Amino acid sequence: MALGALALLLLLLPRFPPHTAGCPAACRCYSTTVECGALRLRVLPPGIPPGTQTLFLQDNSITRLEPAVLAPLAALRRLYLHNNSLRALEPGAFHAQSRLLELALTGNQLRSLHVSAFAGLAQLRVLYLAGNQLAQLLDFTFLHLPRLQELHLQENSIELLEDQALAGLSSLALLDLSRNQLGTISREALQPLASLQVLRLTENPWRCDCALHWLGAWIKEGGQRLLSPRDKITCAEPPRLALQSLLDVSGSSLICIPPSVHVEPLEVTANLGEDLRVACQASGYPQPLVTWRKVAQLREGHPRAQAQPEGGAPGPSGPGASDTGSGMLFLSNITLAHAGKYECEASNAGGAARVPFQLLVNLSQQQQLRLAPPPPPAAGPMGHEPLLEAGSMAFRALGLATQTAIAAAIALLALTALLLATLICRRRRRRKKAPGPPGEGALFVNDYSDGPCTFAQLEELRDERGHEMFVIDRSKPLFAEGPAEAAEGPAPGPAQGIPMQPPAAYEIHC
Repeated sequence: MALGALALLLLLLPRFPPHTAGCPAACRCYSTTVECGALRLRVLPPGIPPGTQTLFLQDNSITRLEPAVLAPLAALRRLYLHNNSLRALEPGAFHAQSRLLELALTGNQLRSLHVSAFAGLAQLRVLYLAGNQLAQLLDFTFLHLPRLQELHLQENSIELLEDQALAGLSSLALLDLSRNQLGTISREALQPLASLQVLRLTENPWRCDCALHWLGAWIKEGGQRLLSPRDKITCAEPPRLALQSLLDVSGSSLICIPPSVHVEPLEVTANLGEDLRVACQASGYPQPLVTWRKVAQLREGHPRAQAQPEGGAPGPSGPGASDTGSGMLFLSNITLAHAGKYECEASNAGGAARVPFQLLVNLSQQQQLRLAPPPPPAAGPMGHEPLLEAGSMAFRALGLATQTAIAAAIALLALTALLLATLICRRRRRRKKAPGPPGEGALFVNDYSDGPCTFAQLEELRDERGHEMFVIDRSKPLFAEGPAEAAEGPAPGPAQGIPMQPPAAYEIHC
């Protein structure tokens, strides 16, 4: 309907005389409309008047949208780019077109849509994406189109519609998903469409199993009003239900078989630098999705091992890598970081099943010497080389014989340290019990009346342990009168009865 109006508009354009002032070469300009269709253009032509509201660029060979060319066209209301060679939409390509109402991208070569491909099109009402090569619609693809009313996605190759792919389309009235490769669709995918009035799902290879039970019940309860009388959802699988209408199939016939997983062997010891392939066989209906992921704990300083799909392509970054095609885990040039626990998971609409797999990495003696940390320097601060802990990934990666040797060496070191500590404790106890040499702990006193002690005299009074020496002036009192003196009794000698003054003592540590 909208494309018919477009054709009518094109027929009406020649009635108005075109003007060439400020118009791109070979294009025709009519007031606020610029028509540059079927000119074999490969890029957007420069020099389009900034006040243009309708721009026709259909039937060219444009492969890329230049944001710099679209940026001055902030007044655009309608942009027609159908039947070109666009392969991708750059994020933010339409950031300046905040007034755009209609965008036609039908008949291009788009294979995927970035989540920010339509950022800035807050006023867009109609979006044509039919006749491209889209295979999947990821979550939040149309999040930036809150006022979109018509979304045309027919005649693509869409086989996956994620649960949040249509999130944000609360104003959508028409959704056309006909003539794609959809085998199933979830209830969550259609929940954001609160204003939906027309839904087209015909000519898809629907897999009539337990995952599609809700759709049949929904259509019977009131969803039929969204479908035209010609729109029939026909089963393509399983073979016993082929060519039957979903509405004619009883709910008990829509079944799923939960997956089962088999991995053989469950544990492999590989040498450093080798390549490894591990097959994960899964069965069930519908065909389970097989995913490999690494579940080993991360420790500081140890890199995360990445699984790779068969073929050796680097796996995606994140918690793990997956191979959803062959069920084959392929690891190339194995390192210590690859060692640890993996998990093969198979899932379908009937449930999920997991099987663990353990990978050990064996090191030769030369490799162990090469990877061993260098000895600490003779002087200077100690290094901070990480040690192999019994629970670390690097320790578990070693072979059984190497682990046993390391454990025995650690136990021997611990036993030696315990024996040394025991001997030191015994020697200290013996010293405490043995009687000290004569004069130990005695107080050596010298009268200042005879003159101060010389260092030679102090050395004579000093014992072999070098105990503290005190030189005291007897003309001054040693202790003040008080309880301490009464408790110890009167001191013998001429010091009795002499008025006591505050003591003066000089301490020398020899």
